Formats: sequence, C-alpha cells, structure tokens
Amino acid sequence: MAQEWKDHVGHWLEHVRALAEEIGPRGSTTPEERRASEYCRRVMDQAGLQARIEPFTSARSIYHPHLLASIIMLAAFAIYPLAGRSSAVIAALLSLIALISDLMELSFRDNLLRRLVPKGPSQNVVAQVSPAGEHRRDLVLIGHVDSHRTPIIFRSPRWVAVYQAFTTIAFVFFLIQVVLFTLGAFMQWSWIWFASIPSAVCGVLLAAMCIQADLTPFSAGANDNASSAGLVLELAESLHSEPLEHTRLWLVCTGCEEVQHYGAIDFFRQHRSDLQNPIAIAFEMLGCAGPAWLTQEGIVIPFHSDARLVSLAERLAAEHPEWKAHASQINGGNTEMADALRVGIPAITIIGMGANGEMPYWHQVEDTFDKMDPEVMGRAYAFIRDFIRSLDEGGIA
Repeated sequence: MAQEWKDHVGHWLEHVRALAEEIGPRGSTTPEERRASEYCRRVMDQAGLQARIEPFTSARSIYHPHLLASIIMLAAFAIYPLAGRSSAVIAALLSLIALISDLMELSFRDNLLRRLVPKGPSQNVVAQVSPAGEHRRDLVLIGHVDSHRTPIIFRSPRWVAVYQAFTTIAFVFFLIQVVLFTLGAFMQWSWIWFASIPSAVCGVLLAAMCIQADLTPFSAGANDNASSAGLVLELAESLHSEPLEHTRLWLVCTGCEEVQHYGAIDFFRQHRSDLQNPIAIAFEMLGCAGPAWLTQEGIVIPFHSDARLVSLAERLAAEHPEWKAHASQINGGNTEMADALRVGIPAITIIGMGANGEMPYWHQVEDTFDKMDPEVMGRAYAFIRDFIRSLDEGGIA
C-alpha cells in the first residue's frame, strides 16, 4: 500500500469496525440500522459538515414482494380449472398482474406488490462539500449502511449460481403461464392446465426460497456494506479538508439498499432537481477483493454503466497496473448505480469483486470485520481517489 494512503485506510477501517462490530448486524428498518445512520451523521458533523438525516418509509424485506408474486401465481394455478372460461380469465389476469408487478419490482418501480408488503421507518444521511473554485459539476458518492440476511442461496458460489439460474427459469415459466392461461380463456384446451405445472413448481420453490431467507439472521455486513459506508465517511473527512476544485460532493449513506434500494430511490427523488451536471458513483463490498468497476448488473432487467465512466476506469487501470483494477459485472444482483441511471444520471459502481467475479462473504454469516484486507483497501482507495480527481479535472466530456 502506498504510504500516502495508509492513514486514510486506517480511518476507513475504524469506521468499518464501528459499524460491523460495535453496532453489528443492521437489518433494513431495524433500530441497528438507525444507530448506524446516526453514527454516520455524527462522523460527518465532527468533520465539519452539516449532515442531515432524511427519513423515509421502506419495505422491511426484499423477499416479501417475490413471495407475494409466487402466491398469486399459485392461486392462479389453483383457480384455472375450477369454472371453465370464467376461472380461466381470472387466472390469466392474476398471473399477468403478478408477472408485471414482479418485473416492476426488479426494475425498482412502484407496483402492486410494493404497496402490499409490510413497511417500516428508515433514513439516509446526506452531506455536501462545496468546491474550492467555480461549481461545474455535482458528484454523488453512495454507500449503504444496512446489511442483508444470510439465506442458503448465498451460502457458496455454487448456490449463487443456482439462484441466478433459477430466477431466470422461474421468470420464463411465469411468462409461459400467462400465455397459457390467456390462451385457455379463449380456447379452453384441456391440456393447458397440465402444461402450467412447471410454473406451479417454480412458484412453490420461489415461495420456499423467500420464506427460508426471511428466517435467517442478518449479516454483520463488514464487507457488504460497512466497507462502503465507511469509505463515504473517510472521503467526507478528507475531501472536506481538501475540497475539489470544480465539483460539489454529495456524500450519501443510504438505508434500505438491501430491500430494493428504497434509500437511494428516495435520495434521487428528493434531490434530482438540485444536482448540476451530475455523476454518481456507488460503492459496494470494497474490503476484501478488487477493485473492480461494473459494466452491467441486474436480475432479469439489465442496467449498464455509463460508457464514459467505464472508459475513464479503463484508462486509469491501464496507467496504474499496481492497483489491479478490472472490469466486471453482476448477474443476479443490483447496486445503487441503477437508481441513478433510472433518473438519467450517468453512474458507475466501484465494487470489490475478484478477477473471476467472486464477491467474498456476500450475504454470509462470515462477513465480519476480521476479513478486511488493508492492502486491498489501499488499492481501492488509490483508484477511487484518482477517479474522483480525474472527474474534477474534466476527465470525461
């Protein structure tokens, strides 16, 4: 690690320890998540920033909407054969509503399922650092404070691969069910209900997966994502004392990322009109591997990083091979980059992924502070600081 970054990484590690060990697991909408947000606000205030807590209401679980979707699909399967054409029409409508709502949920849009699930209070912590000179651009730096549960689908890379394949298969069979039941409403072919049995099996498996996930404990979340919230805090401290020349920074520690990004959605809803020529960088899992930048992410619905930001990352990585920075992508997951892209803000995610796409301790009980690697964090910090400096100097058009 370069000597110039050692103190910064030391401060960064202190924040990770406070969030992951002193506070511990920080489930979305829980009192522990609130304590983590209050810690972030306190650190920013002590650095001389006027941080504020911005409350919002969020779902309590990422799995509830998909559990509801599976239940509706199963209800449609059960209803279809009961009363000829009438029940076929009802089953087709229920299947269509469930499928469209689940797709909208995966793309972070309001939908029927989102309105029905249990809610709770959460909050973002937001601060700004004004530029030293003329204000030409806003840069939003995002890291979430909450941690995920520890379901079996994240138990190992093999389980993750099974989960990623299953989500695609389930979506295909749910789509087939919509088509079959719609045909059945008109044609009344006797074989249609039997042809939809694979969709019902997917519905049962999806429901079981969601129930099992919500019965597991929350992770301590050192790598995912105290490492990134801690980085936002360290950057708040260092860049407040040495502000950028032309870039106003927005430092955002979000809540409820793990339940489909309610915090980031609320931040951009409130502040999109306040941002001048904006760019957003989301930070994820930067304590154990990487650094990497995402070119694409998504579950069924893909999101692509801004091409200019990708080009900048490629250039910096080529100029500094000692950082071991590389491109990567996520299949079966999303970051808060997606929330910026959805409102028209160029965005990229800097993430701790290995050369083969591995994400250490992702949603696992083992995601604890002792796994943090200062050497990896030093390389990530150097890459990110140079990335921010290059943006301030006009590194993209």
